[in-house]
Amino acid sequence: MSKILIHSIVFSPDGVSTAYLYNDIALKFKEAGHKVIVLTTTPNYNIVESEVKKQPLTKKFLGLYYLSDFNGIPVKHISQKKYKNPTLRILGFIYWHIISFFLGLFEKDLDIIISPSPPLSIGLINIFLGKIKKTKVIYNVQEIYPDLLIQSGLKSKIFISILKWMEKTVYNHSDVVTTIDQVFYNTIVDRFKDKSKLHVIPNFVDTDLYKPLELSKLTLDHTLFPPHTNKLKLMYAGNIGYAQDWKTLIHVAEKLLNEPIVFYVIGEGVLKDFLIRKIKEKNLSNIHVVPYQPRELIPQILAYSDLQFIFMTPQTEGHGFPSKVYTIMSCAKPLLVCSGKGTPIVNFLKDKSCAYLVTEKDENIKVESVIKTLQSINESELTQKGKNGYSYILENYSKRVVTEEYLSLINTLIV
Repeated sequence: MSKILIHSIVFSPDGVSTAYLYNDIALKFKEAGHKVIVLTTTPNYNIVESEVKKQPLTKKFLGLYYLSDFNGIPVKHISQKKYKNPTLRILGFIYWHIISFFLGLFEKDLDIIISPSPPLSIGLINIFLGKIKKTKVIYNVQEIYPDLLIQSGLKSKIFISILKWMEKTVYNHSDVVTTIDQVFYNTIVDRFKDKSKLHVIPNFVDTDLYKPLELSKLTLDHTLFPPHTNKLKLMYAGNIGYAQDWKTLIHVAEKLLNEPIVFYVIGEGVLKDFLIRKIKEKNLSNIHVVPYQPRELIPQILAYSDLQFIFMTPQTEGHGFPSKVYTIMSCAKPLLVCSGKGTPIVNFLKDKSCAYLVTEKDENIKVESVIKTLQSINESELTQKGKNGYSYILENYSKRVVTEEYLSLINTLIV
């Protein structure tokens, strides 16, 4: 039996996709007989009160950290809050790094440290921990930094140089680096001195939770999800942030205002107020913004929709992969995706026959292409695309299949 430290900026009871991913990885390690401990933050990304009640946090050492239990796995949480003041956010981030480093130092007999990006700095801390503790280190690239920040507008040459040094150090001094997609692999592989360190292990979906459901069995609140029997229902459920192209959604909705088509945007995020303001300014009665819904309801919510849409911004589309793609496919729902040619999401979906792909860069052409697609699709086509995606997920991206890959990787390192 080996002892594995999962060091992640998010973990249960935080309600975000990376937390759910690492919850399942942790449980797989435990199921295989390994001892698992987690270092993370207090819930702050997406606080789900019902989950916090199930997994209460107990203050330790006057609040230096908090302790909770996740299915028999001890989880140490360092306090972190979503401060509006940038200085307070930075200070809180530094505090988390310092305390988690020292908590890691006091863990005895560690064999493996594994952590997902972002941030790059977590990988750097684990390099130091690994050297001191003589422990193997795995760094999991969920998003490519600093590329994502540069594409998003980061201009500071000094900051960019620091981030590139951190990236080079983390990649070349970790024992293993994993990434989630072949496009990601191709992007970063030349940044390694030893390219054999880099492996592709995709994200996955819990096919026990996310599965096709019959409309007749849904128990959704009809005040939020009225039964539009004669309207095409498009839906986005997730973070309402900078990675999503809300401008395209607004333009499409404007042109389709008098068509039997409605859009649902479900979730929270920094651009939610902006989106609501734009909807009100343009009187877009065909866009409905719904608050975050519990994870357990997502399969029903997906079943309620006819088509799931993901519109990605050109600045970020090449450096991230929305894990919700797997969730949507697992629920046998087709996708409508706006993203450039060669991006991770398009590269993944292009040969699966489960999505409509719009890859045009020009905004006007993109909008017209989306509209043309929506006006031409039919119910049987939607159903077949949903079935195609579902079959592919069961064979390749189920929780069982992918967590076995992580387990196999761990076993090769501890031999």
